[in-house]
Amino acid sequence: MLANIAIGLLETASIAKGIEASDAMCKMASVKLARAGVIARGKYLILITGPVGEVESSLRAGRQMLGQDLIDEVLIRNVHSQVLETLDKRVPVQSMDALGIIETKDAIATVRAADAAAKAAAVSLIETKVTVGGGKGYVTMGGEVGAVRSAVAAGITSVPEGGLISHVVISQANSQLLETVGK
Repeated sequence: MLANIAIGLLETASIAKGIEASDAMCKMASVKLARAGVIARGKYLILITGPVGEVESSLRAGRQMLGQDLIDEVLIRNVHSQVLETLDKRVPVQSMDALGIIETKDAIATVRAADAAAKAAAVSLIETKVTVGGGKGYVTMGGEVGAVRSAVAAGITSVPEGGLISHVVISQANSQLLETVGK
């Protein structure tokens, strides 16, 4: 299900400029600052949500403020609602035939993969973790084996070249994984 809102992310090489850009972005347009903070190796991540036009205006202000300190950015129009529901938190799952995991080198690639996977097949996103040790990110999902395979395939194709670390689909995942995945 589409959330009918957009999500925008900026990644910057400067913490100070990231904080300044976050302020400028919130002042420029009516957006929600869903996340802003330091990620691995001294980089700063800004994540905003809101109507498409507002997010576009806000991203423009952020890009202008960051200048050469901007590392990467993404705008996802009509982001899938599960991406927002699982962003940096685990959603409980009662059962799963299969477990899919996509591991990326950075936060923005993780969000792209999660959105593409959720839109591609009838899966339940479990967690969209945008920052873990070393700057990595990952998305986990459960569902029927075929759906999880399709979702993982769609997710990995959305990751920019060189941004994918690993991906797996575990058929008939052991029930004990329900207690450990994403914790």
